[in-house]
Amino acid sequence: MNLNKLMLQVEAKHPNEKEYLQAVREVLSTIEDVYNEHPEFEKAKIAERLVEPDRIFTFKVVWTDDRGEVQTNLGYRIQFNNIIGPYKGGLRFHPSVNPSILKFLGFEQIFKNALTTLPMGGAKGGSDFDPKGKSDSEVMRFCQAFMMELWRYIGPDTDVPAGDIGVGGREIGYLYGMYRKLARENTGVLTGKNLEFGGSLIRPEATGFGGLYFTKQMLETAGMDIKGKTIAISGFGNVAWGAALKATEMGAKVVTISGPDGYIYDENGIEGEKIDYMLELRATCNDIVSPYAEKFGAKFIAGKKPWEVKADIALPCATQNELNENDAKLLIANGVKCVAEISNMGCTPEAIEQFINNKIMYGPGKAVNAGGVATSGLEMTQNAMHISWTAEEVDAKLQQIMNDIHTACVKYGKQPDGYINYMKGANVAGFLKVAKAMLAQGIV
Repeated sequence: MNLNKLMLQVEAKHPNEKEYLQAVREVLSTIEDVYNEHPEFEKAKIAERLVEPDRIFTFKVVWTDDRGEVQTNLGYRIQFNNIIGPYKGGLRFHPSVNPSILKFLGFEQIFKNALTTLPMGGAKGGSDFDPKGKSDSEVMRFCQAFMMELWRYIGPDTDVPAGDIGVGGREIGYLYGMYRKLARENTGVLTGKNLEFGGSLIRPEATGFGGLYFTKQMLETAGMDIKGKTIAISGFGNVAWGAALKATEMGAKVVTISGPDGYIYDENGIEGEKIDYMLELRATCNDIVSPYAEKFGAKFIAGKKPWEVKADIALPCATQNELNENDAKLLIANGVKCVAEISNMGCTPEAIEQFINNKIMYGPGKAVNAGGVATSGLEMTQNAMHISWTAEEVDAKLQQIMNDIHTACVKYGKQPDGYINYMKGANVAGFLKVAKAMLAQGIV
């Protein structure tokens, strides 16, 4: 594989899709040497096949708001690769949704799902619909209209969507209700469902929990303990909430959360009722974080990100490319020991380069945040078996999956000087599983 030649081809086919092209370059650049050790990969054109989605569905979603006015949004489902199992990946409802973002997320999902060792392929979907500020009735009508267009292309052994930004338990419920009516069956076709109709315990917390299990493994491998460490977190939704909850249980001290309006610095630590309040903030404060400062007497820094705070560990938990090169330099100057992405592609390439060049522990999202999709996979298993596991059973399986992902990353990412390049380790481990499955199944 000639990386530059292949990237020129991909860029020509997909111009201006910066997020997607960023994700492709990151993976291909880290697997290039391993790829070229296998002439059978080149003969079968594995890389060229892998970077293109199997299919993309684009559709209009027409619904009526509470004033009786007709609204039109765009909907998407990108089925990227199902070589090791049914397509699996979330649905995102947010004004920023576009093909580039969904293709980057779907491409990342291939390797993330492979790392879990569960039989799941990679996909992503969503809409430019914004649930913020909408009534429950409007959200319901939109979800029903969205599913009217999507239902024929998904199924428990075909494509199993989940939630993502803007798609929580409420939206999954409305989507599942319409799918059940149209398909006339009760199956595990969506994950993130309520417990009353097939959901899994600890699913809302799973991405944050899994991220902390992975971070703890990173620190222990480097001879450090997470207990007593100071942690800066971005975001304040389910992912950040789960991360703060587990970090506090592990004895760490979380000092920041953030929103689009700025960030909170709470030097006394975000724990107990303060963590509970994060979910209340999300539900009642129109996506802003400043009311936390008023309620608990903490500092609110408007218009900035939390990466200027001195912390031992930084956990991006919000969105893609939220931590840039300047942020990375600030963290390094302040003595950060570990950066782990619990958001998808949370760091820019320049930031990642800073961390790796300075031998800072850096965990990529496809490994660190795999706990969410892993627990979705466990929900699929429970649905297929028509059983429900206890929270302790699900958590034990989640911990084992995250430990196994960490082991795979170390195996393929350990450098001669002892530094562990987790980005390379995650990409190589995930890629090899997918590539070998593609070879075994022929040119299809």
